[in-house]
Amino acid sequence: MNSKLYGNLIFELSHEGRRGYSLPKNEFGRYDIPDELRRREDAALPECDEMTVVRHYTNHSGNNFGVNNGFYPLGSCTMKYNPLINEEIAAMPEFACLHPLQPASTCRGAIKAYDGLQKALSEISGLERFTLNPFAGAHGELTGLMIIRSYHISRGDTKRTKVIVPDSAHGTNPASAAVCGLDVVEVKSTADGIVDVEDLKGLLDDTVAAMMMTNPNTLGLFEQNIPEIAGMVHECGALMYYDGANLNPMLGACRPGDMGFDVMHINLHKTFSTPHGGGGPGDGPVGVRKGLEQFLPSDNFVCDATSSDKHTVDSDIFVGAYHGNFAVILRAYAYILTLGRENIKRVGPLAVLNANYIKESLKDVYELPIDAPCMHEFVFDGLRDKSTGVTTMDVAKRLLDYGYHAPTIYFPLLFHESLMIEPAENESKETIDGFIAVMRKIAEESVACPEEVKSAPHGTPIGRVDDVLAAKHPVVTYKVLKSEKA
Repeated sequence: MNSKLYGNLIFELSHEGRRGYSLPKNEFGRYDIPDELRRREDAALPECDEMTVVRHYTNHSGNNFGVNNGFYPLGSCTMKYNPLINEEIAAMPEFACLHPLQPASTCRGAIKAYDGLQKALSEISGLERFTLNPFAGAHGELTGLMIIRSYHISRGDTKRTKVIVPDSAHGTNPASAAVCGLDVVEVKSTADGIVDVEDLKGLLDDTVAAMMMTNPNTLGLFEQNIPEIAGMVHECGALMYYDGANLNPMLGACRPGDMGFDVMHINLHKTFSTPHGGGGPGDGPVGVRKGLEQFLPSDNFVCDATSSDKHTVDSDIFVGAYHGNFAVILRAYAYILTLGRENIKRVGPLAVLNANYIKESLKDVYELPIDAPCMHEFVFDGLRDKSTGVTTMDVAKRLLDYGYHAPTIYFPLLFHESLMIEPAENESKETIDGFIAVMRKIAEESVACPEEVKSAPHGTPIGRVDDVLAAKHPVVTYKVLKSEKA
C-alpha cells in the first residue's frame, strides 16, 4: 500500500487547483451575504481529485473496528450486532424524511411506532409508562432523578437531597446526581461484590431521595438482596432508581418493576441493538411505576393509533425539544418485533451462558477476584502470574494484533488491573472459542516473551498513543504550514 497516499491526512494529499466536483448551474439567482457574516479569508479546504478522496477514505475506513467485522467484548457496553433490517427500517424515506415540527396528522405511522415501543418497554420492564425523550443513558439518568426530585417536592418533602450510590456503580450515576443538584452518598460493597446491606442501614434517613442501583451490578453479579434493599429504601420514604445499562441479561429472567424499582432508564443503543461505538448514537428512555406518570417530561405523549389526539403530561420537566433520537427508537422497535415475545426471553439466558463459559475457561490463567456465577459480564484482575510485569493494558493492546477488540480495562475501580469482558448473546461458540484461545496464548506469551506483549500492538497502523496527552491536548484541526502554502 502506498503510505503516502493512504497514511496521511486528506490535507496532505491536497494540490492547488485540483477538483473533485462540479457545481450545478445556479438556478436561484445571486444574493449578497451581509459583510458581518462573510469570511475574512478563504476556508483552508483540501483540493483533491475524486479518485484520491475515494481511495483515501475507503482505505481509512478499513481501520475502523466494529461488531460487524470482529468480536467486541467491551464490558458494560453490550456491543451486540445490529441486524440490517433495523437499518433498512430506520432509513425508510417515510421515516427518515419526517420533520419533527410537522403536524401529528401527517405522521401517524411514526407516532404509532413511538407508542408501540413505549408499550413494549413497559411490558419488558414491568413499569407503567415510558418517555423516549432522553438522548442517552446518562441523559436518562438525569431525567429520572429530576422525576424523583419533582415527586418529593410535590409532597412538600424538600429536605430529601441525598442519593445513595454503590461504590461499584457506573461513573454516570454520581455525576447525574450532582448535575441534578443532589448530594451523593456512597454505600460499600461486600467482599462478594454486592451491596453491603449493613452499611446501607446506617445511611438511610429522611434526607434520602433515592438509591441508584444497577442489577446485575458492574461486576456482572446479580444483587440478591434487592427485595430487602427496596423495602428498606421505601420504608424511609425514598425511591429506587434502576440503572438500565445492564438490562440485557435480565430479558426473559426478571423485570425491574417487579423487583421494587420505581424509576429506570434503558439504554436502547445497548440492549436493543443500535451500534453506538465512538460516542453515539443513543437513546435513554425513562420509565416510571404507576403513580409517577404525571412527573414524566411535559412533552411526552401517548397517541392511540386510531386517533390523532395528542395527550400531554402535566409536568415542568423539560429534557429535549423533540421526542428522542427517532432513528434509534425505530431500530429498537424493529429489533423487539423481530424477536417477538417468545424469542426475546432467550436473550438474557444466552448472554449469561456465553459470559460464564469464557470466565470458567480462563480463570486458571487470569485472576478472578470473585469466583461466583456471573450474569452477562465478569471482571478479571489481570493475569494470574504478576511476576512478568505484563499489565491489563498490555493484554488489551496485544489482543489488537489478533483481530479482537479489547474488553473494558481498568474499570470498575474495585480492582487494580480490572479487565471486564462481556460477550453478547448472539456470538457463536466458534467465535468465543477463538477468543478464549487467543487470551490463553497471550497469557503464555507473557511468560515466554513478555516484551513482545508489553510492546504491542505490532500490526496496527500506529502503535500506542499517549492517552493522557490526547485527552489533555487534543488536536482536532489541521493547520496549514507556511512551507505548505509556498
